[in-house]
Parts: sequence; C-alpha cells; structure tokens
Amino acid sequence: MGHDTGNGANQLRRNSLGLLAVTFMVISAAAPLTGVAGAVPIAFLIGNGTGVPATFLFMTLVMLAFAVGYVAMSRHVKNAGAFYAYAARGLGGRWAGATAFTALAAYNAMQFGLIGLLGGISAGVFGSFGIILPWWAWSLIAILLVGILGYRQVDLSAKVLIVLVALEYLIVLIVDFAILAQGGAADAGGLSVNLFDANAIFSGSLTAAILFCLGSFIGFEATTIYAEEARDPDRTIPRATYLSVLMIGLFFVFTTWLMIAGVGAENLIPTIGGLADPTEYFFMLADMYVGGPVPPIAGILLVSSLFAALSAFHNYIARYSYVAGREGLLPAAFGRTHDTHSSPHVGSVVQSLGALVVLAVFAGLGLDPVLNMFTWISQVGTLGVLGMMVVTSLAVIVFFRRQGGEAPVMSTLVLPAVSGAIMAALFLYIFANFGDLTGTAGGGLSWILPGLIPVAALVGWLAAVRLEKADPAGFARMGENRA
Repeated sequence: MGHDTGNGANQLRRNSLGLLAVTFMVISAAAPLTGVAGAVPIAFLIGNGTGVPATFLFMTLVMLAFAVGYVAMSRHVKNAGAFYAYAARGLGGRWAGATAFTALAAYNAMQFGLIGLLGGISAGVFGSFGIILPWWAWSLIAILLVGILGYRQVDLSAKVLIVLVALEYLIVLIVDFAILAQGGAADAGGLSVNLFDANAIFSGSLTAAILFCLGSFIGFEATTIYAEEARDPDRTIPRATYLSVLMIGLFFVFTTWLMIAGVGAENLIPTIGGLADPTEYFFMLADMYVGGPVPPIAGILLVSSLFAALSAFHNYIARYSYVAGREGLLPAAFGRTHDTHSSPHVGSVVQSLGALVVLAVFAGLGLDPVLNMFTWISQVGTLGVLGMMVVTSLAVIVFFRRQGGEAPVMSTLVLPAVSGAIMAALFLYIFANFGDLTGTAGGGLSWILPGLIPVAALVGWLAAVRLEKADPAGFARMGENRA
C-alpha cells in the first residue's frame, strides 16, 4: 500500500482506506442496483407513484441534515464504534452500551435478511442460465465468501466492493441515459415529468414511499466505523459521509425520474401492476431501451449488488463486536485483532456462524427466502438504525452544549434536532405498524420481531451497568478517541 500502518497489538489496520474506499464501502451497503430493481418499483406501486423522485429528494435533504451534526462530531470522536462512541461521548456509558447492542442486533438483522434475498434472487438468475441449485445453497456460498473477505485485511474487501459498486452504477446509468437519449415514452409525455407536483407527492401512501426511500440510504452512516482505518480521518470521514449521501440521493432522484419517463407518468402504475413481479420493471426498461446482453448482465449484477451489501454489513458487525469487546461490553476475545491481517476476525467468525444458524433454521422450516427471511428480518434492521440515528442526533446536541465554545448552532443544534425528530417519527411508525409492513400482522411475530430492538438496547444498558461496577476506569474511557 505504501503507507505506514502504525499498528500495535489488537489494533485495526491503520492508514489502509482512502476517500474512495470508505465511500464505496458504505454505498455498497445501500446496494444501489438492489434499490432500483427491488425497492423502487414497489415504492411506485404502493407508495406515491410519480411522487417518488421528490420523496427521494426530501430524504436526501433529511440525511444531509443528519450528516451535518454527524460530521461535526466526527472531528471530535474518532472511534470504530461510530454510533456507540457518539452516544458514549454525548450521553454517557449506559446509553453507549444500549447503542452498541442495538447496532449488533440491527446490522445482523440486515445481514440475515439480505442472505435470504440473495439466495432467492440467485436461484432465479442463475437458474435462467441452467445452473440449478436450491436458494439456500447460494446463500451458503455467499456466507462463506463474505466470511473469508471479512476475516482478511480490510483493504481486500474495499477493492472488491469498489469494483462491484462501480459496475452497479454503470449498468443502471446505461439504462438511464438510453431512456434520456430516446426521450422516454414520447407518446406518453416523455421526459416532461413534473417532479414537484404536489398532487403526485401526496397521492397514495407518502409514508410507505418514505420508508422505501429510507431503506436506500441505510449504510451511509457507517463512514465513521472506518475512522481508525482511514487515511487522514479528519478529512476522509466527513468527505466520505457527504459524498455517499449525495451519490445515493442524486442517483435515485435521477434514476426514478427516468424510470417514470420510460413508460410515461399515466402508464407507470398500470405497467408495474400488470407485471407478475414488480421487480421485473427495471429489467423490462433495460430490454425496451437497450436490449442485447444488458438485461441478463443486470441480473448477474443484482446478485453482486446483494453480495456487496452483505460484505459491507459483515464489516460493520465485526467492527462493532471488536469495539464492544475492546471496551468491556463483550468478552475480551472480541476485542482482539488478527496478528497478520489486523482484522476483527473473532467478530467476523462469530457473525458467519450466526448467519449459518439462521440460514439453517429458515431452510429447515421450508420458509420463503424473500417473503419470510428477507421481509421479516430486514425491517428489524431498519428499525434499529433509525433508533440509533435518533440517539446520535441527541448525543450531538448534548455533546456540543457541554463543550461550549463557538460551535455553529445550525450544525450542532437545529439540524440535528430536525433530523432527529423526523427519524423518531419514522421509528414509532415502523414499530407500531410492523405487522402490516412485513406481512406478520395478527401473529406473535408482529411484536416479537420489532421487540428485539428494545430488548437488545436493554441488554446493552445492563452490560454497561455491569462494566461500571466491575471496572469504573474502563467505563469512564468508553468511546475515547483511538485514531
């Protein structure tokens, strides 16, 4: 690499990630192609239809508002614990413990859900090429490959993810510019889609559209997880945070506008509703406007998109486990790094074993990888991330109020308060309507699954209380700078 790692015992690999690596590693969790092919058509159908591009623009502004306070605090807190470290420095060790365990529950839920989705989609994509395997076999292969990458040094994962995410963007932009060049559906209004039509924005279910749009941003918040491994973190982490929000947000605004123009605003809902599977819509547009090998290539890249997201969340989980072990919330073994790779290998191995257990349960019970494994579990992850963003917004406000000085009020109070209030409202909505959103209404899972987040937070709170009694000095050091 040509950089001094400066590693000591049980430290992450220093100076190993530049701006591009950090940015693409967090964007990979947002899985751009998965969002375009999977979430966007459903947002059109059950959300607010042609109001989706404006909804993405709104969520981009909300995420930027959150990022302002997040970045302001990143200059004072450099710790791979990210949300955990912010909670520790702003709200104290008990809140930090609750946040750390919430992160482990949320990111594991995202990981487990995506494992099911990857298996289901891979079985269909590769089955069309004559490669027939059960869905769980594809999920198993993904778990093993992700585990190998996570066990080794982080710059190897970064190189793989940069390539995969770049290919995702490329295939979608090829279709986008083909629609743009041909003027969209000329007989149905073409490119003349009014992105700011209030009637469209508030039609249908705006809340459902917001939730689907929000899911496309999940992962950008993890830039600070790499604070101990980034080169010049004072510059790299803030730039990567803003860059990832803008790359995700503007990409989806641009792409959803053209996905509407591709068939015309009036034909959008009838066209998607007439498909056997709404997720076929993007591939239909690819065939209409580009054709040739692009649609099957897009199918393969959809699988690689999910693989990239799995690898990103695996890295998040391994690093949160490492920090929790290093700072006394989990057994000390989790806080050790590999002698050669400087990777948080214990957390990586434990996460892989957990994924194998969950896969065995769902496959053994004959449950559907998409409708059950993905839909049920992934919303738990969304709920947890929202909760952590609310806590982090509060931590930013409290931290800078205690610091005093001349911190700008807009970036350390107003914007964190606004974004935190919006996140809190979304958290409460998902929690209260979890059954309807996941198809588990009327059963025990409608309260058991969302209940995992407050339970995880309580366990983390109690772990912090135990640490405070057993090691007061260690408790006082929670969230301290490590870079």
